[in-house]
Amino acid sequence: MAEIATIARPYAEALFQSAGSDVASTAVWLDELAAVASNEQLRQFADSPKASAEQVFDVVQGVLKTPLTEKAANFLRAVIDNGRIAALAEIAEQFRALKNAQMGTFDAVVYSAFDIDSAALADLSGVLEKRFGRKLNLQVQLQPELIGGVRVVVGDEVLDTSIKARLDQMKVALTA
Repeated sequence: MAEIATIARPYAEALFQSAGSDVASTAVWLDELAAVASNEQLRQFADSPKASAEQVFDVVQGVLKTPLTEKAANFLRAVIDNGRIAALAEIAEQFRALKNAQMGTFDAVVYSAFDIDSAALADLSGVLEKRFGRKLNLQVQLQPELIGGVRVVVGDEVLDTSIKARLDQMKVALTA
């Protein structure tokens, strides 16, 4: 959705510039705000003309697991005052892209049928970084329908070594 991306860009860039060397901790609280703001009921409450900006701020702050820093509170107030709470997820995504560009890393999602322990994830990370030729930030998501193996998505590149993919390839080969 281009409109949300256009709205989110100035917020993400301004926050990135103001974060300075504190980019990592800023990304943590921004991701938490984005997760809270993705709740449909919260967005409906925030869009209600009966709800004041202070009420919306109090609700968001009450739901968060960790208390907001002064910088985070000021950012959240600016977003709420401008009616941009629905753009928080996109702001977080663009902020993460700026952070990754600065650090020379890329986000990667590893879909797995089973939990991956930290040692196996570290090994997998090394293999994937060699395969894709770049430093990766891995995020694991469970997908039991893969049966086994993993499916890795880095930007627009996909590496699918799952059993489900192999079965699908066999099915196509047998029916051809």
